[in-house]
Amino acid sequence: MKKLSRRSFLRTGLAGFAGLSIFRPGSIELNHLSHVGVDKVQLGNSGLKVSRIALGTGSKGGAKASNQTRLGMDKFADLAHHAYERGISFFDMADSYGSHQYVGNAINVLPREKITLLTKIWTHEDGSDRNVPVRDSLDRYRREMDTDYIDIVLMHCLMQGGWSNNRKRYMEGLSKAKQEGIIKAVGVSCHNWDAMVEAVDNPWADVIMARINPFQSHMDGTPDTVKELLGKAKKNGIGVIGMKIFGEGSHVSDSERDQSLQFALTRANIHCMTLGMESTAHIDDAVERVMTKVMGSY
Repeated sequence: MKKLSRRSFLRTGLAGFAGLSIFRPGSIELNHLSHVGVDKVQLGNSGLKVSRIALGTGSKGGAKASNQTRLGMDKFADLAHHAYERGISFFDMADSYGSHQYVGNAINVLPREKITLLTKIWTHEDGSDRNVPVRDSLDRYRREMDTDYIDIVLMHCLMQGGWSNNRKRYMEGLSKAKQEGIIKAVGVSCHNWDAMVEAVDNPWADVIMARINPFQSHMDGTPDTVKELLGKAKKNGIGVIGMKIFGEGSHVSDSERDQSLQFALTRANIHCMTLGMESTAHIDDAVERVMTKVMGSY
């Protein structure tokens, strides 16, 4: 999507000003700027340019289901198409969410080259009898998504340090797939401070997904310590994706959403964020809040 200049944003947004709703002094909800879309950003040195917001598909996710998949195939497709119309061309999945087929079905009418697909592979320490060849998993993922390649694959939910030693088989398999063009970028999704510290200095990781919000809710450290670490990751060229922006749904009042997004955009040291949106209203609210803040900073 072409990035709007501030002048273009203001010009195209004037038509919606008649319907603005003022909720508190100095704060304006741009509820009617439905034609404004999310911009795109470079994801570190990964070589990927992604929409600033990703549609997360793992709300209350696990055991091959999530709130997004529980919408059903058709309603999820409607949600994904609305997201795409608002500029959200980045889809965040995981094998454990069971969302591959839902996203694959939704994007089959969209131009694949304009879509960014991210998924996550569950990993175990080497020696586990639950291990399957990485390539077999990636081939299954691609069949489920009906795509030749996956843009980003992360090792899912790392909850301890030492992963670069005890998960070498996965790292090697993902690196080989990257060399073969099956995936474009590799990395980790962290749910532990030590795991995240390890990722920041590991040249293998193109991308880190990290928990960050101003409330220290479902996080791996204080907001200040996490953002400082993520700042180091950005300096190292790693693409940083923020998650748990609303504290896994714990902070979703009007003021908390605004505070969370302001923090994510200005202080969190992330390139983009994934939001587990479940309705077109969620999408419109997020897009309008984010783009109002982005354009207001120019």
